[in-house]
Amino acid sequence: MHPILFEIPGLGFPVRAFGLMVVLGFLLGSYLFGRLGQRHSRLEPSGLSGPALRDLQQTEAAGFASVPMWILVGILVGARAMYVIVEIFRKSETGQRYLDDPMTVFYYWEGGLVMYGGTFGGIALGLYAARKYRLWLPHALDLGLASGFVGLSVGRIGCLLVGDDFGKIVPESARDLPFPITVHVPEALPEGSLFGAENAGQVLWATQPWMSVNALLIGLLGIFLIKRRRYAGQVTLILLVLYSIGRFTIEKFRGDKIRGMWFDDSISTSQLVSLVLGSLSLVLLIAFAKRRDPERPTAG
Repeated sequence: MHPILFEIPGLGFPVRAFGLMVVLGFLLGSYLFGRLGQRHSRLEPSGLSGPALRDLQQTEAAGFASVPMWILVGILVGARAMYVIVEIFRKSETGQRYLDDPMTVFYYWEGGLVMYGGTFGGIALGLYAARKYRLWLPHALDLGLASGFVGLSVGRIGCLLVGDDFGKIVPESARDLPFPITVHVPEALPEGSLFGAENAGQVLWATQPWMSVNALLIGLLGIFLIKRRRYAGQVTLILLVLYSIGRFTIEKFRGDKIRGMWFDDSISTSQLVSLVLGSLSLVLLIAFAKRRDPERPTAG
């Protein structure tokens, strides 16, 4: 649990663990996206040759290199926007502050990001960029989501290091369970910790590494399924169903109510989104059960 890893000598600028892990996760996801784009190119040379084929290949390569930056912007905007909207609708003290002083909406360093909002924002701008660079949209989404989940697994490590997204206090009978099932919060919390003074010295469910492992397994499964899918977009639907199930389950062990709770604290914002997103994805999977795409459709 190291919220601040070190300070840059001479500047006194702190390098925060969460920010560093998010950057590393983004770089890993971007790298995987580019590699998968090269490995699973959907361009069919038939009917194309010479400059026309080279131009199309260059456009595709530029697209796989540029789309991650669009996704990053979408993630940051979407994750923050969803957090702000939830807090305003909950009529919380934080939400009222956003209404009274709208500039505080842009204070990212204070925390307040919702994963699902980042997912929707990243997908939206990612699809816009894929269309801009003439990538095949459902194919790019399959590659991007699989790569993104692997990157997310690294970013989630930052949640543990800063104490964000922490779990509930475990019952006495489970206090001896080892990490990564439980996490022992130190009596003296380091500067910048988000565990909260009420959790100092407590044993909590280790929900942060659970979310990291969940994202890693889903991302690796997505990479495995790309060559085995029946149609472009199938991997996306499968991963969204699995992530929704995993996220809904892990949320039941979360102890940080700041993420937004509804209906007398019986269900969280992420659980509500999981129910809707997972159900919709499952319905589409069933509806497209007999669909088949050609393995390598024409470039056009």
